Amino acid sequence: MNSVTADDSAWIRTSPFFRHATDVGYTLTLIRGWTPDEVLRAAGAEPRGRGEGTDGLIDAENAHRDATDDLWDASFIAGAFSAAGEDGDWTLVLGYDGGLGIGDACVEALSAGGRVVVHSTNGGKPIDLFQWYEDGALRTVFEWASHRDGDTPDALLPLLREVGFPLTPEGEHDDNAPDVDGKAAVLALAERLTGIRLTEALLGEATYALGLVPDSPPGCGTN
Repeated sequence: MNSVTADDSAWIRTSPFFRHATDVGYTLTLIRGWTPDEVLRAAGAEPRGRGEGTDGLIDAENAHRDATDDLWDASFIAGAFSAAGEDGDWTLVLGYDGGLGIGDACVEALSAGGRVVVHSTNGGKPIDLFQWYEDGALRTVFEWASHRDGDTPDALLPLLREVGFPLTPEGEHDDNAPDVDGKAAVLALAERLTGIRLTEALLGEATYALGLVPDSPPGCGTN
């Protein structure tokens, strides 16, 4: 049984890569049953070759920004790679996108018959979101673990408490429980649902399939 907790993700607070991700805003999407190229095509992304590690992904995003005159353009470079997890291979999609991601409608479609887990930060404020999709439905979403929404907002409550969120058995904030690093707890929760441990080495050394996700994605090409 996977017993990972927030303590296992403490590396994020000393990681230059993760600091950059939270400063500029990021989305990390984990999708079961689709290849990286299939996910990028579904998101309407224009192929942009390959990037080595997060440095290659950052370089590609910076080059795209340098070539974009419109400050309001929400297009971004997404990087995708495959990793073995629970019940088969998963595709991990990372974008320094200000927390936009590849679009809720597309993520929902990609979860049909499977599972998708997303966590993000929009940078600045920040707004930190966690989303769990199962078989085409948004099962649980939250910014604060004590304020959950979705079709089954309490389905993850036992896991939330196990990874370290300070919650009562009823799912309310527990003032008597120890404080927790919320982002580290989210990474632990993602691992519990996917079987994939997110580490600096995994993200930093992967070869990413790169794609330019458009400002206004044309739906989701999963058919």
